[in-house]
Amino acid sequence: MSTPPQSPQPADQPAPQPQHPQQPAVPPQPTAYPYPHPQSPPAGAFHAQPTLVGQPVPGQPQPQPGNPYIPQHQYGPVPPPPPAAGGAGRAVLWAAVGAVVASAAWGAGVLLVGGKSDSADLRGYSAPSNLCSSADYSSFKDEYTENDSSPTHTALKDEALDESYCSLSLKKPGSTYADAYLTLQLDLHKKTDPAPEFTATWKNYGESHTGYDVDSVEGIGDEAYLVSHDTTNGSSSGSRYATLAVRDGWVTYTMAYSTYLSSYDEDKDPPALTDVSDWLKTDAKATLRQLRD
Repeated sequence: MSTPPQSPQPADQPAPQPQHPQQPAVPPQPTAYPYPHPQSPPAGAFHAQPTLVGQPVPGQPQPQPGNPYIPQHQYGPVPPPPPAAGGAGRAVLWAAVGAVVASAAWGAGVLLVGGKSDSADLRGYSAPSNLCSSADYSSFKDEYTENDSSPTHTALKDEALDESYCSLSLKKPGSTYADAYLTLQLDLHKKTDPAPEFTATWKNYGESHTGYDVDSVEGIGDEAYLVSHDTTNGSSSGSRYATLAVRDGWVTYTMAYSTYLSSYDEDKDPPALTDVSDWLKTDAKATLRQLRD
C-alpha cells in the first residue's frame, strides 16, 4: 500500500518559532536622579557639554564596572528581571546591567566638586570628586563584610549643578558575586530651588508606582522620604528596594539599596527592609554631616 503524499508547507507561511518562557516583570525602582532625563534635548537644540571627570565617552564601548547596578524610576532604565539562582545567573545579571549603569550615569550627566552661589542655599555642602570614599555606609558592613574593590564613582562641576555619584556592590562573607547594591548621589542645585520638584517626586511616589510604600522621615534635612518595595512575600524569589531621599536647602541626597532573593544562596536571607531603612537613615545623617565639614 502506498503512503499518501504529504501536503507541502505553503511558501508564504512562516515556520513555527520556538517558544520561550516569559521573564517576570520587574517593577520600576526609585532613583537617585529624580528629574527629567537631560540626555534628550529639544529638536534642533545643541548645548556645549560640561567637562567631565572620570565619565565615559559617549558612543565608545565601555568596560563593565565592578558594581554596575543603579536603580532607576520612570526617567531612567528599568533593572532587568532577576537571574536564575546560582553563581552563573548572578554573573549574567550583573554583566547585563553594566551597560545600563554606564549609560545611566552619562545620561544623568552632571557630577562634581563643590560650588557656591550668592542665591543658592547650599548650607556649606561640597560635592566630592569621589563620593564612594567620602560617604558613610558603615551600617551595612556588619551584614556585607566584603569590600568592593572597584566601586563606580563619577563627578562633574557645572555652573548650574554639582553632583557626585557612587555605586557599590555589597557582598556577604564568602560571596563571589554581589548580593546587593547600594547607590549614593549628592546634588548641589546652584541655579534652581529643587524643593517643589523634590516634594512632588518623592512624597507622591506611591501614587504613580504601584506597590511602593512612602514614609516621611523626620530629623534629616528640611524634608526626607523613605520609599520601599518588597515583592518577596516569604517566597524564594522577588526583590527588595529601599531609597532614602533627603533635601537640605538646595542640596539633595539619596541612598538606594536593592537586592534580588535569587542573588542569595539558599541558606542566606537578605536583611529585612526595616533593618535596611534604619541603616539608610543612620548613614545618610552621618554622610551629610561629613560633607558639610
